[in-house]
Amino acid sequence: MNDRTDMARRLLGCLDLTSLNDARDDDIAALCAKAVTPHGPTAAVCSWPEFAGPMASHLSVQPPKVAVVINFPQGEADTQAAAQEAKRAVAAGAQELDLVWPYRAWLAGDQTGACELIAGVRRAGEGAMLKVILETGALGEPDVVRQASEAAISAGADMLKTSTGKIALGASLPAARAMIEAIAADGGKVGFKASGGLRSLDEAVAYLDLAEVILGAGWATPARFRVGASRLLDEVLTVIAADQVAGS
Repeated sequence: MNDRTDMARRLLGCLDLTSLNDARDDDIAALCAKAVTPHGPTAAVCSWPEFAGPMASHLSVQPPKVAVVINFPQGEADTQAAAQEAKRAVAAGAQELDLVWPYRAWLAGDQTGACELIAGVRRAGEGAMLKVILETGALGEPDVVRQASEAAISAGADMLKTSTGKIALGASLPAARAMIEAIAADGGKVGFKASGGLRSLDEAVAYLDLAEVILGAGWATPARFRVGASRLLDEVLTVIAADQVAGS
């Protein structure tokens, strides 16, 4: 097995396979089936909250976990609405919540309200992994991303996620570095998810390498490192299959 194949195998288990367009029940069934590959499962399948129940029904063997987006994609500053959405999703079978925090409110100076929303969803979604989407392309400078990361961690995030993928600027390595440095300063307990614009294995590897340079070799396990790049799955599987053919 070469290094590229090893990375492909590692990233397969760290992928959150996602469908956030106009998904229907049959689309969700196909997505769940695709997530259980001949070379192993992805980390999670992620879609809208209304599909938490159908995803849970399709995914009888786990991983993949059932993940849903909350407060997506606008990141409104309505704690009650986001908390209710999270509570319903967990009751329906969601195990992971990808929450868009109110980044516009944060930038406008309402840091307290932004953190209260995270804490409210944390309580409402008790038992589920909480991934907080910072929308780093809107936050801008790494110093601001670092401050937002520290605040999200303090408010109860289990994982920090770069982007929704719904604005022009998605994931970037400078923003990821600021996030991962904040995670390291907190002891490395909180996870990291790169999402928004990633399309290739090489791009994903750059984020994995960055995480392990800062947090140590072997840190990037599916429990602590994720990639939200559904287009990446086909390339990952192609690399793994090609290696198997070459070794046969």
